[in-house]
Amino acid sequence: MGTLILAVTTLFLYSIGTALQALSFRGRVNTSVAIVTLIGALALTSHGVLIWETVRSQGAFNLGFFQSSVLISWLIVALLLILNLRKPVQSLFLCAYPLAAITVIFILTFHSPPRFVAQDNWGMLSHIALSVTAYSLFSLAAAQALLLYFQNRQLKQNYNSLLVSNLPPLQTMESLLFELVWAGVIMLVLSIITGAIFVDDLFAQDLAHKTLFSLISLAVFVGLLIGRYTQGWRGITASRWTLAGCMLLMIGFYGSKLVLELIFQRGG
Repeated sequence: MGTLILAVTTLFLYSIGTALQALSFRGRVNTSVAIVTLIGALALTSHGVLIWETVRSQGAFNLGFFQSSVLISWLIVALLLILNLRKPVQSLFLCAYPLAAITVIFILTFHSPPRFVAQDNWGMLSHIALSVTAYSLFSLAAAQALLLYFQNRQLKQNYNSLLVSNLPPLQTMESLLFELVWAGVIMLVLSIITGAIFVDDLFAQDLAHKTLFSLISLAVFVGLLIGRYTQGWRGITASRWTLAGCMLLMIGFYGSKLVLELIFQRGG
């Protein structure tokens, strides 16, 4: 019952946050950073306690498909709330809050074989923490890239839509996108390094696809950064490269977990 109450509370708070952001986006209400942060922090706290109740299990952490998803969505919201204190990222809440709510619903509704990691296995936990942080940053980068893509398209068509009028200037949007990509690349490199150090066999059958897609996506992001500083890539080009890299990364992570845990029912 405690888990259900936490889940309902979390969903309620995320619903309020989403509604306020939607009304603000349409110009119906004026929301301050303080109000947005307060509601987000309350939802994040309830979400965090729910994770503790569902992931912790007798000296180990269960990081199965749905547990990992609810953890990543929590970190996405946490990062966004921190960024919101100094960056114009309010529009991203319209993606982050519903995503977090969906993962909460899924963890209550569906079950997957457990994937246990011992609490005292600090090497593996550090690798997982860096990986989750990288996935969260690139998820935000993907959402930012989509907004930037549509903003560019509509500006080129001289279409002053609700989206264009609510988003920051293009230069600000592009700057934020590349900050997210840079941070994600750093976390992904550290994740790969710690994986090579602490994982017994980084290219074992269960990890081969994840490792391969992580390396390919890293190459895409590095290529994007090189293109940015040598060719001046921006706008739609930057958005496409970012989305391609994020897609590869998500296929490697969620694709492998989906096949192993939900189709083949393999735990660990």
